[in-house]
Amino acid sequence: MVSRRVIHKYRFRRPVSCLRFSPDSKHFAACKDNNVFVFKAPGLYSGEFNPFIMERVFHGSFDETTCMDWSSDSRVLAVGSKDMTTKLYSLEKLANFKTYSLGSHTDSVVACFFEKGSLDLTTVSRNGQVCVWECSIDIDLLRPWEPPAKKTREETHSDSEDDVDTSRAEDSRAVEEVTADPTNSDKLFYKRVARHYLCDLVREQRDVKLTSAAYHKETHILITGFSNGSFFVHELPEVNHIHSLSISDQQISSIALNSTGDWIALGCIGLGQLLVWEWQSETYVMKQQGHFNNMTCFAYSPDGQYIVTGGEDGKVKLWNTSTGFCFVTFHEHTSSISGVQFSRNRKFIISASLDGTVRAYDMTRYRNFRTFTSPRPVQFACVALDSTGEFVAAGGHDVFEIYLWSIKIGRLLEILTGHEGPVVSVAFSPTPASTALASVSWDKTLKLWNAVESGSSHETIQLTADGLCVTYRPNGEEVAVSTLDGQITFFHCKTSQEIGSIEGRNDLGSGRSDTDLITAKKSLQGKAFTSLCYTADGTCILAGGQSKNVCIYNAREALLLKKFEITQNRSFDAVDDFINRRKMTEFGNMALVEEREEGGNVAIRLPGVRSGDMAARAFKPEVRVSCLQFSPTGQAWAAATTEGLLIYSLDKGMVFDPFQLEQDITPNSIRKSLQEEDWAKALMMSLKLNEHDLIQEVVESIRPVDVELTVRSLPEVYMERTLKFVASSLESTRHVEFYLIWIQHMLTAYGPTFQVHLKQAQVMPILLTLQKNLTKKYEELAKICDFNKYTLQYIRKLGEIRSSVKAQEDMEVETVPGIGV
Repeated sequence: MVSRRVIHKYRFRRPVSCLRFSPDSKHFAACKDNNVFVFKAPGLYSGEFNPFIMERVFHGSFDETTCMDWSSDSRVLAVGSKDMTTKLYSLEKLANFKTYSLGSHTDSVVACFFEKGSLDLTTVSRNGQVCVWECSIDIDLLRPWEPPAKKTREETHSDSEDDVDTSRAEDSRAVEEVTADPTNSDKLFYKRVARHYLCDLVREQRDVKLTSAAYHKETHILITGFSNGSFFVHELPEVNHIHSLSISDQQISSIALNSTGDWIALGCIGLGQLLVWEWQSETYVMKQQGHFNNMTCFAYSPDGQYIVTGGEDGKVKLWNTSTGFCFVTFHEHTSSISGVQFSRNRKFIISASLDGTVRAYDMTRYRNFRTFTSPRPVQFACVALDSTGEFVAAGGHDVFEIYLWSIKIGRLLEILTGHEGPVVSVAFSPTPASTALASVSWDKTLKLWNAVESGSSHETIQLTADGLCVTYRPNGEEVAVSTLDGQITFFHCKTSQEIGSIEGRNDLGSGRSDTDLITAKKSLQGKAFTSLCYTADGTCILAGGQSKNVCIYNAREALLLKKFEITQNRSFDAVDDFINRRKMTEFGNMALVEEREEGGNVAIRLPGVRSGDMAARAFKPEVRVSCLQFSPTGQAWAAATTEGLLIYSLDKGMVFDPFQLEQDITPNSIRKSLQEEDWAKALMMSLKLNEHDLIQEVVESIRPVDVELTVRSLPEVYMERTLKFVASSLESTRHVEFYLIWIQHMLTAYGPTFQVHLKQAQVMPILLTLQKNLTKKYEELAKICDFNKYTLQYIRKLGEIRSSVKAQEDMEVETVPGIGV
């Protein structure tokens, strides 16, 4: 959890329905099929080579296990299953406990809960039944089993003689004594105290089922969720109805409670919805919902603080990269979103859709203030915004034209013709005040336009295969194009000459789908990169497409630097390179066998469908990368995949990366320079060692009055690293004014130097990081100041009201006759 790395894996080879840690954290149990596996929990200093040590396996259920719960002493485990029973198992052998089975349900058991400090049990079934069970003994009376002592041969012989001499009267008296023996009274058995139906809704409507439940043992609050999107709050053991609410029309798939039992977290898998509800005050604490279908595109804001996403559900969402929460959703589009863009000034965003519209949204009032359309209906497949934020271009999928609009006047300026196939990608040059435009199409051409100055005149470059994506380098001097044959080709914008290429098909990799008739090696020939993005400094390029892999290449050397595997989730299709042998029978692949209903109806899959047939009972979406973007700060990159939006960032704290390190530079020598108040030397030595904590110690040891002299004493080679450290530290530090003093003096002393590096796109990511963190600090301080301001106004007004009321009461007292003041 410290380094966020997976250190060990255990493959169950089957779906795991439930996973629970024991209360003492020494074990965890997992439900798979009709079995329950109990493992030792890995510890920090266990010294075990294998972290997954299986202690016990229980096979008592006759159908799939669905839920489980541990007793408070971690010795007894209750397991519910689809066979409508709840089994109780002991982790260790106990003298007065054996495997116990509880019935009384008429449907599969959804949840079971022990009471705190007791073996009393509550079970909940799918048809809404709640059974309350009472145990005959306390949890403290469970005794460990002790093996009987072995008897000698003489003792055994004497016992046999005594048995022969015993009369029938003595036998009957012995039976009575055994019955009255108090040691037999601590044997465990259960009695059903009550059975309840949670709501009349489940009894009246047969299609509504109980899907999830949670229980807070301290307050005895039971939360149940149903397939129609409603949830109920009951108090046990009387099952008193306290509260109910309907939050959705989809089933509630998961419920959780916080430690105090006040907040209820509800998850709906159908809508990707997460709600936190405070049931006592009946208010929402948090409401989050992702895209209903796959995410198709996204874009970073210029400072890297926000991300805008578009999905197949026609929604455009704004997310905060720091918190990971969505704060605005736009619903104006009526079809799938094909492209989104942020303006450079961060004042508005642009989205294109297959519904034939391009819309502009205001980031201040969060409203749709412009809607661009074409003279005839066109499905827009891509969109681009120029660096000045004045022009927007969109390419057609069914009409092979590019449309250019003006943001200010909202009118169509130009229709660029020349492509003979669908225009799948367009991009404006990132160079300031440049309106150069590049576009690629399925007609195997790359076209370079200067639409504002020269209209439809353009330069055409022939490609080796159908074009899929085009992107500009941050300096605007070259473009990179991905084609259907798996290549990435680089062209110089002014000379239109090819300056390099990357053969990436073998790096892309390809899994084999369950229904593929060809091998993964053969299907690889049809794979290609569908999304490209340069890094913030333009030295490397990100590439992803119809695969689970994302590749980072060095653009100059055409070398593969690293390959990321975005998922190992085998719920998706085409993750494995080979089909599991369990699915191969004497008749072939079982996935190719059509599942027929009782009437003989066959669900025929539409030809060409790759994302899954939604009409089928079960379908597996194919894993793929639809969009890639590098953060403008240069510290992170993101990928829109079948699994969602994944963000990868640099973790500087886990990597030792020195800079011009020398032998005599050690932490002790750095601290010695600090004691001598040689600030510049200490700072340069800490930057060479490049340890974050040490640099922070040196920077915060320098007095504010000495900051200017220290900054001017630093060589230029250290200035960029110092600014980068200060900009990144501003995000989490409490010393806001102190770091602002550093920033002011660095920008004042080395402003001209930064402008030179700015043209080479070296300092831009650092300045964007600085802007992002300054904006975040400003918003945080603004909230605090507004809260204090309005609180003081409230207190002042309250004091005025109270003083006026008191004065009025005093006047009334004076006017009453016979009463002195």
